[in-house]
Amino acid sequence: MNVVVVGATGNTGTSVVRALVDRPEVATVRCLARRLPTWQPAKTHWAAVNVAEDDLRPHFDGADVVVHLAWLFQPTRNPVTTWRTNVLGSLRVFEAAVAAGVPALVCASSVGAYSPGDGDRPVDESSPTHGWPEAAYTREKAYVERLLDLVERDHPGMRVVRLRPGFLFTRYSASEQRRLFAGPLVPHSIVRSSLIPVVPHPRGLRFQVSHTDDAADAYVRAALGSASGAFNVATDPVVDTRTLASLLDAETMSVPASIVRTTVDVAWRAHLVPASPQLFDAVMRLPVMDTSRARDLLGWSPRFDATETLREFLTGMQEAAGAETPPLRPHPGLRGRLHELRTGVGRRP
Repeated sequence: MNVVVVGATGNTGTSVVRALVDRPEVATVRCLARRLPTWQPAKTHWAAVNVAEDDLRPHFDGADVVVHLAWLFQPTRNPVTTWRTNVLGSLRVFEAAVAAGVPALVCASSVGAYSPGDGDRPVDESSPTHGWPEAAYTREKAYVERLLDLVERDHPGMRVVRLRPGFLFTRYSASEQRRLFAGPLVPHSIVRSSLIPVVPHPRGLRFQVSHTDDAADAYVRAALGSASGAFNVATDPVVDTRTLASLLDAETMSVPASIVRTTVDVAWRAHLVPASPQLFDAVMRLPVMDTSRARDLLGWSPRFDATETLREFLTGMQEAAGAETPPLRPHPGLRGRLHELRTGVGRRP
């Protein structure tokens, strides 16, 4: 099989590429990314491609499946830029795949695409996917779901799969995720029990995670198999701040969500953090997902539970871990932090 991976250098993309090249039925993996890495495993062929601008069709010719993972989290202060890449870029990927006659399309959706949850009742894949409209990330994920609906309707001969994972963590994503969500003023060394004696616990905050390698296994099963439709991807148990406190050997302190939201809002407006208060609102409204469909139809079963996944990620945070691709590469030392400040917290990709 010939597989194209769009967005091959990020947190999920690197794990998907690693998993694909290990499969004997995969002959080639065409890896597309805005910035090319020095890392080039066997079977891979790389091209520098911007999904918002470049001609995608030639890269899809002869492909058996396209796996679309490209997504721009930043600049959070310029939603027009993220919309152009995430929504219009996704549309261009889908149109090129159709034009090239690609038999199958696998797309990264998210738990964030779901409409706000109703308590702790798990939702299956038939639940509404209208997102939380105030946050760019959830709004854009929901809109991409509507584009996929149109592809399924208008091109019934194409097998379309959408995966909706929870939060994805691994050791080597630590530096990237610190930059994306915490910003340059948060030191890596702070993520240890001696420095965090208390973890705030806003009532109602809980979420699901997966190890990035487990999510990659689900993507590969979807790409190489015959299933279609949507699949929830997450591991047990559901995480709350008590889970984080346990990993840090810290205590929890109940805090109204409104106070946490106000703190995030002040830090956002002061350009101290890149994550917006609207994103906090969206996280507080995430549903709990039922993952039985992925287990039953994809034969997927996670190797890592939520505690193991978070422990590995927190260790990566302490070590400023990363990988040799542009999105995952660590920016060590004062020079790296000053570069983040100069480019504007939450302003530039």
